Amino acid sequence: MAQPDMQRDSEAYVLILYYSRTGSTARMAAELARGVESAGIAARLRTVPTVSPDTTASLPPVPDEGAPYCTMDELRDCAGLLLGSPTRFGNMASPLRYFLDQTSDMWLDGSLAGKPAAVFTSTGSLHGGQETTLISMILPLLHHGMLITGIPYSESALMHTRSGGTPYGASHWAGGNDGELSKDEVTLCRALGTRLGKLALNLNCNPEKTA
Repeated sequence: MAQPDMQRDSEAYVLILYYSRTGSTARMAAELARGVESAGIAARLRTVPTVSPDTTASLPPVPDEGAPYCTMDELRDCAGLLLGSPTRFGNMASPLRYFLDQTSDMWLDGSLAGKPAAVFTSTGSLHGGQETTLISMILPLLHHGMLITGIPYSESALMHTRSGGTPYGASHWAGGNDGELSKDEVTLCRALGTRLGKLALNLNCNPEKTA
């Protein structure tokens, strides 16, 4: 898989934007990236900083490890978006919500309208609010006019998974399988990444289809 910082500025890419505290959502992002790139389009992995409890930000501008922080221009210029968060009481985590709350200018000028998007999440418990968290991430994307895709039941793993996996988006039960992604979860992450990548390629080459 290509390193996320090595794409040419002019190259179309799918932005995989996520927040991960313990690494579970980050592992999903890596599998989604493999799916995206198997479709023939670059994947760009980006994260967001935690929300500071202080009035002055206390984190460095570049994270010590993992994906770089996302810029607004990277979101604006993406050909497609995969948005991921762990659950927080059935909702997306506040750092991701805070980042999205700063995108009003993109809503005003329609920068993201007509671009494909999908969502993914990780929970510590099997029934920990996966589907409501996915829906919470879908709502602002709909307001941006993005084209939401999920996982169709033609993906057989969706029918027999005993861990994560929903038609609303990819999910992972972090409390099962010793915290590692199950085979079905990996399959569904890659399937969603491939699906989103193909949509981004098609719409990027044929932008009049969403006019």
